[in-house]
Amino acid sequence: MPPKEPEKRTKQRRAIRRLVIWYRRNAAVTSLVGTASTAASTAVSGAGSVAGVASSAANTVLQPLVVDPLRRLQRGLGGPDEDVPINDADRLWVAVDGMGGDHAPGPILEGCLQAVERLPLRVRFVAETTLLHAAAAELGLHDRLQEAISAGLIELVPSGPSVGMHEEATVVRRKRDASINMAMDLVKQGQATAVYSAGNSGAVMAAAIFRLGRLKGIDRPAIGALFPTKDPEQQVLVLDVGANMDCKPEWLLQFALLGNIYSRDVLQVAHPRIGLVNIGEESCKGNELCLRSHGLLSSEPRFRFAGNCEGRDILSGAFDVVVCDGFTGNVLLKFLESVGSVLLDVIKVELPRGRRGKVGSAFLINNLRRIKKRLDHAEHGGALLLGVDGVCVIGHGSSKALSVLSALRLAHSAANHGVMENLHALSQESGAVACG
Repeated sequence: MPPKEPEKRTKQRRAIRRLVIWYRRNAAVTSLVGTASTAASTAVSGAGSVAGVASSAANTVLQPLVVDPLRRLQRGLGGPDEDVPINDADRLWVAVDGMGGDHAPGPILEGCLQAVERLPLRVRFVAETTLLHAAAAELGLHDRLQEAISAGLIELVPSGPSVGMHEEATVVRRKRDASINMAMDLVKQGQATAVYSAGNSGAVMAAAIFRLGRLKGIDRPAIGALFPTKDPEQQVLVLDVGANMDCKPEWLLQFALLGNIYSRDVLQVAHPRIGLVNIGEESCKGNELCLRSHGLLSSEPRFRFAGNCEGRDILSGAFDVVVCDGFTGNVLLKFLESVGSVLLDVIKVELPRGRRGKVGSAFLINNLRRIKKRLDHAEHGGALLLGVDGVCVIGHGSSKALSVLSALRLAHSAANHGVMENLHALSQESGAVACG
């Protein structure tokens, strides 16, 4: 009679092979399955290394600025996961504030180099020359940069002293040749279709207002961020998430009009459902701002108002756009950041232990990667500043190459979908957003 241990291991191998076959039929086999299959053919313990990868993925600490999945936008744009030839005639110029961000200019430049390789755009990179070349040499980007310049994909624009991350927003008035001001000027002069900066958000907003100007009829620009919903194919646009701490009802109406156009043009939602963040569904609920705003929103014929949206309904998929004051929106944003981090930590703790747990964890790794991709700010990059006369994307101060690439994809998408044309048309309407 053969020893019990080999017999036991044979049964384990057979069981794992059956799992592999099932996943091939039902989960469109990924490279993970190939790894698990190899482990199964050698020994059960081989799956341990795969489980280790799963544990590592679950342990990644997320720090999302804006949860902006952009699943639709990432398709058909020559994204990083697509091998689609780019027609140079389709490339759009984007101005980049190379000195904006905690780690600038090195990671910002690296993200731009990746972007021009993978997206149909060209970059006018505005930065302090000495610091830029020092960063390129330190990261080993000098040769790639020269190749991109020779190919006409990147153009360097020298700037003066930049705006620091902790300086007052009004400093943009004094530092006229700061990189953020010069990048805004490129859009104003028609030399770029969009601008991106991961710098001081207050300074970015101030520069956008001073240099680009507000759209006619818009009292206050708003920062719009896309949050995930329970449906992976749907996102909800939340605005404002931090530009205006105290708001008037008329401003919330303006935010709704801006969000309606963005959701319709870029996210391709035919008839966006607009919601008002409130503490109850009934029209009589809420503070004075919510009560007065509800009346304005419900009587507006230019969009579909779906009523009040309680906190628990924001991610439900029942709304496409929700509006609130910047204080509330920023609290929602920061809370969602913690949810992403805590969720993966909980999953890691709850993963089963032992040999069977390692095998099961190996098959979960792809799901964990998808969860991380949906929640990680680096995958989404930035938020649109809506209400200024130009496409402006604000990135997280800690943005690195992947975040920059994702933000530039967002900038390209907004510019490529004719958002500004429709926003201009809105501002030209009689009494477009001017409310008593």
